[in-house]
Amino acid sequence: MGMSVRDVANRAGVSVGTVSNVLNRPDKVSPRTVERVRKAIDELGFVRNDAARQLRAGRSLSIGLIVLDVSNPFFTDVARGAEDRAAEDGLTVLLGNSDENVEREAAYLDLFEKQRVRGVLISPVGDSVDRLESLHSRRIPAVLVDRPTTDDRFSSVAVDDVAGGYLAVRHLIDTGRRRIAVVGGPVSLRQVADRLAGARRAAAETEGATLEYIETDALTVLQGRRVGEAVRERPVPERPDGLFAANDLVAMGLLQALNMFGTLSVPHDIAIVGYDDIDFAAAAVVPLTSVRQPSAVIGSTAVDLLMREAEAPDDFTREHIVFQPQLVVRESTMPGASGGGTPQ
Repeated sequence: MGMSVRDVANRAGVSVGTVSNVLNRPDKVSPRTVERVRKAIDELGFVRNDAARQLRAGRSLSIGLIVLDVSNPFFTDVARGAEDRAAEDGLTVLLGNSDENVEREAAYLDLFEKQRVRGVLISPVGDSVDRLESLHSRRIPAVLVDRPTTDDRFSSVAVDDVAGGYLAVRHLIDTGRRRIAVVGGPVSLRQVADRLAGARRAAAETEGATLEYIETDALTVLQGRRVGEAVRERPVPERPDGLFAANDLVAMGLLQALNMFGTLSVPHDIAIVGYDDIDFAAAAVVPLTSVRQPSAVIGSTAVDLLMREAEAPDDFTREHIVFQPQLVVRESTMPGASGGGTPQ
């Protein structure tokens, strides 16, 4: 059983209030008493309950972060950027994985509210506005991550996914592809919907180009592989010659399926573009052309906005920061392209 402040006071022969002063305001206690109390703390192995102290003070040393899929390296990098920035202010990041599930997202929001976190960073599954408004009324600000918005009730940090989808399909068209398929989903995810909108805009600009949307249940390698196997079995006239995957995990699955029997060649028969430019993209069997997002910078910028609002909630003007994506060209669309790729 852990030792309490009262146990320390009894051992040191002082009041509980004196122990509290030593822990929180040692300048108010004589050096000899401080030494005596600290000796008692060492002898008893006392560890103070910072969580309870923070709750009493009403200021947590934690930030909540909810991501759509913790297995996606993009979100891992976002979390790392957030952690590094939070550490500069002596804060920790509590990570929740909604797994694109509304109920799990709600459970994490409930948990973070009970913990009275300093604020919440969230890449929402759907429309979480009412729930986030409730948090805000309890002085817990929220910042939307990887989700653009014009809603002035919340700050946001995102990438222009419409521009990213346009870049991807424009590149496929520029390399001679005309039968394009966009793969990924569900389309209820704002990121997927925006990337698809950009892709459609690029295809509409080119006479003779067609665009098909193949929705998946999730943005995973397995879902990409399933679609790739189906595409591989299509007759040549019905088979896309260019695939734009809504993220790199889906693109990896497509690549695996298309290369499985050696009957199709990437990019000779089918070119593939991914999205996020995760570390694995450059290391794929056929290095993957991808649309790059500044993932770690997204995380650190979101913490910046959150801390500024937490420090001045009534005077803070909410901001919407949108980064521009970059196309990194590799062998999956252009044979002989450099492995590192050059942002276009």
